[in-house]
Amino acid sequence: MKLAFIDYYLDEWHANNYPKWIKEASNGEMEVSLAYGMIDSPIGGRTNAQWCRDMGIPQAMTIEEAVAGADGIIVLSPDNCEMHEELSQLPLRSGKPTYIDKTFAPDYATARRIFDLAEQNGTPCYSTSALRYADEYQGLGKADSIASWGPNGFETYSIHQLEPIMMLIKAAPKKVMALSGKDWYQMTIAFEDGRAAVLTGYEKGGNFMMNITGPDGQKVINVASDFFHGFIVHLVEFFRDPTKIVPHGDTLRIMAVRGAGVEALKKPGEWVEIQQ
Repeated sequence: MKLAFIDYYLDEWHANNYPKWIKEASNGEMEVSLAYGMIDSPIGGRTNAQWCRDMGIPQAMTIEEAVAGADGIIVLSPDNCEMHEELSQLPLRSGKPTYIDKTFAPDYATARRIFDLAEQNGTPCYSTSALRYADEYQGLGKADSIASWGPNGFETYSIHQLEPIMMLIKAAPKKVMALSGKDWYQMTIAFEDGRAAVLTGYEKGGNFMMNITGPDGQKVINVASDFFHGFIVHLVEFFRDPTKIVPHGDTLRIMAVRGAGVEALKKPGEWVEIQQ
């Protein structure tokens, strides 16, 4: 099966690693056979042409070429989610299974438009953080409350905490409140059924951890498993069977919380309603 990368720029960590992992996880049945980058790396990396030469992957000069030459499509741009709507226009009109990398969208409205386009054209698609597939999160029961913490800035890295929080709480989020200081931020998420989660980020790094309370008691989780391997295995399964997706409703709720969180960080100590 031939897969195509469509990226904002190709010299980034996901594009550098996914081809090998996909080939290994699919036992050689799938390979990245085309790659398109809109711009050359603005952060001092390789040009798109050099990346393609180094990786041994033919360069597509247009998105149309990448879509036409592939059986499945991966829209990357992991650090520029604002580009996903533009980059996915043709893939989502193609009917070919399409994965859109994290963070899916900057806000709920954009996420809704992207999914609507896919649904109107019968294109299977999904998005997720790789943290959804961490071994430590599997098989957990209902969470009554969660305290989560992890590394780096909110805009790019909050998805890795929001994905498991929303997966475990399984309820509609209502509002968020944020505080921040030098190299840290903290956000409370209130859910419609009265449950809550607190997300804390440390901009200079740290582990992904979580304290969960529920009917079975309290549990502290330190994520040490190879969650990217679990993600790639699921990605390969999706291209084999495009019905195997993360539900769009889950992703829409996550993007709604993220969008409200961006606003909440501008209004410390004030509740911001989550728009859906």
